[in-house]
Amino acid sequence: MERDLLLRLGAALGIGLLVGVERAWHQRDEREGGRTAGVRTFALIGLLGGLAGALSGAAASYVPWVASLAILTTAFAVFSYREGGADQDFSVTSVVAAMVVFSLGVMALLSDLLIAAAAGVVTAGLLAGRELLHRAVARLTWLELRSALLLLGMTAVILPVLPNRPIDPLGAVNPSEVWQFMILTAAISYAGYIALKIGGPEKGPPLAGLAGGLASSTATTLALARLSRGTRDTLGLAAGVCFASMVSVVRATLLAAIVAPGLLVELAPAAAAAALMFAAGGLIALRRRTRGQKAPDEVIVPFEFGAVFGFGVLLAAIMLLGAWLAKTAGAAGTYALAAASGLVDVDAVTLSLARRAAQGEPATVSAVGILIALGVNAVQRVILALSFGARAFAVRFAVVTAAALAAAGAAIGVTAVL
Repeated sequence: MERDLLLRLGAALGIGLLVGVERAWHQRDEREGGRTAGVRTFALIGLLGGLAGALSGAAASYVPWVASLAILTTAFAVFSYREGGADQDFSVTSVVAAMVVFSLGVMALLSDLLIAAAAGVVTAGLLAGRELLHRAVARLTWLELRSALLLLGMTAVILPVLPNRPIDPLGAVNPSEVWQFMILTAAISYAGYIALKIGGPEKGPPLAGLAGGLASSTATTLALARLSRGTRDTLGLAAGVCFASMVSVVRATLLAAIVAPGLLVELAPAAAAAALMFAAGGLIALRRRTRGQKAPDEVIVPFEFGAVFGFGVLLAAIMLLGAWLAKTAGAAGTYALAAASGLVDVDAVTLSLARRAAQGEPATVSAVGILIALGVNAVQRVILALSFGARAFAVRFAVVTAAALAAAGAAIGVTAVL
């Protein structure tokens, strides 16, 4: 008992020490005695929280730590007010940090020690990241903020209230699972947007293809195909579509493996062969690309809720249709569904088939269905390139796609023989 008490008090002291080091470093240019609190003060605040928590635990009352927090906050606020008046600084960060350190010290004694320690590390990290956070906020646009808040709302507000059980007679559609897949799709799209923004338009279509492939290789192909009609940079745009196709194959494979890890063995040979061929085609196009050409600028948004919601509806429909076909037509129905779904969206059918494999259906059937969907989607991208893109752009992409499909077929054949 005494050893556990000493450990918890030591953790409370360590939390205060960690935050105190950050605060002292942040105010390192202040003269001695010119700041309200530094390393020693914050360390003592953490220890005070631990002692107050110990007293509250012994007395079985919350009064000791509540009274201590009130006295500490009042005294700290007074000293910070005087310091701020002298320095013309109106920040209340140190006061809040002191309250947090004290509360974590109490938590270390009365609750979960590991959570208190982790929260202390996060607190110090937030305080240390002041300049980085301020720069990020200064560069933040309204579209980015709206999309981020929407993504957080989807995750923290709507997801917890959705029923986590099938709601259809076939037991195929779980609203919570569908919503989680929608969140995953939106998050991937946002990540691609961030990657594109960090690189900037000067990095050209290759980066746009890599980022766009995270969200939708089909949409990326259509966008770059249209751009190819108004620019001489057909090689750069072709490289971008090849990279988007590569990312699409890798993304679908990883999504399937996350939901049903057993599918990775079934998918890896063909997926790796196709992805490597798309990557090689993109790299060759880049090497032949004329120097000095800039990528066309585009105004993009992190993600649109309407598109994400439409994906959710499609996913639910595919889940329902897939369950019905599986019961009525067996494997042949699954393959027909995969081919039809590949014309619309690969992720939806991939997640649906992977979910069924995770529930005990044969992994080979799901893997073949996913590969069929990827193949059909690849052919569809070529059709889009030929229909909407410049001839040179479309022909280059068609040749690379044909090579990727042939490589995937060869990998499947070799795997079957072995």
